[in-house]
Amino acid sequence: MTIARQLATIDRLCSEGFPAEQGRSSAGFGGPGYHIAELATSEEFWDDDGTAREETEEQFEADRDGLSERLAHRWGVPRRFSLSSVFDRTAAGEGIPEPWATLSAHVPDVHLWRPDGHARWVALGVSQWDRELPFQLLAVVTETDPP
Repeated sequence: MTIARQLATIDRLCSEGFPAEQGRSSAGFGGPGYHIAELATSEEFWDDDGTAREETEEQFEADRDGLSERLAHRWGVPRRFSLSSVFDRTAAGEGIPEPWATLSAHVPDVHLWRPDGHARWVALGVSQWDRELPFQLLAVVTETDPP
């Protein structure tokens, strides 16, 4: 997906209604109060010696940063928000709201905005569930405040 299409997806999700129930959507995944768009997905790394994984991780972070720069022109410099303490709190049994609870299991940090005039948060992050699984560039649009 090109950066223009990624921006169009984010714009659409900023104004689109949220799903009534959790599940797959045209952009990725969603539920009450949030959308998670899968903007890009890499290959898996089952037979990789670590080289391709490292290069792919760097590329996905660069892609996130490039998209973040484009959004910063609209909404200002993003806040960098670590999800590690959110993960720890979720693992300890605290009831963290979605999408933050699930994101914290596979996204270490996000670039976060609350655009003026919007009642929604917008976040960008790089996801990887496990070393062999693909990376994903994710855009999150939610009305739920970060914990």
